[in-house]
Amino acid sequence: MVSTAPATRRVTMADLPRLTRMLADAYHDDPVSIWACRSSALRSTMLERLYRARLRQMLVHREIWATAELSSAAVWVPPGARGPTFAQNAALIHCFLHPRLTTRLPLLAAGMAGIKRKHPRTPPHWYLSLLGTDPEARGRGLGSAVLQPVLERSDAERVGVYLESSKEANIGFYARLGFRVTRELRLPRGPRMWAMWREPVDGR
Repeated sequence: MVSTAPATRRVTMADLPRLTRMLADAYHDDPVSIWACRSSALRSTMLERLYRARLRQMLVHREIWATAELSSAAVWVPPGARGPTFAQNAALIHCFLHPRLTTRLPLLAAGMAGIKRKHPRTPPHWYLSLLGTDPEARGRGLGSAVLQPVLERSDAERVGVYLESSKEANIGFYARLGFRVTRELRLPRGPRMWAMWREPVDGR
């Protein structure tokens, strides 16, 4: 039996409420999410606020790809796009405004700034900002499927791809798609992350 790759499509504004909830569920057990907010119950609320804001910022690029039922999604920044502005970063930090998190805000801001400083400036590249799959839908190849439209485009245009993996267990998944670890990153008083790069694949 020949397996068929899951259908994917570009996300629209109408998809954002459902996609926000999916990403909050997908990242609930992520080491960086736990570092940012240790309370499990509060973390769900904070992540929904964060991804609601981030998706609205990213929709302008029209490079958010998802499965038809929004159970997996990849959020991309295209080559040449401007990085997050001060106002955009401030809006993301604002999502964590809560009395129980006030003392962590400087740590979160320092962590975001540190990751941004380590982001390569050259050569031009695609940046995978987020990749999330509904926990109940994992193991079905959905993550690979939503990455393919941009990976294929990056190969055709001979442009590299960059990401930061927040889980060591995901390094093998990305390696199978052609990524390699270029450096380790460390959040202040927090977990490690892994910067990864993919050179375009010559399909000729």
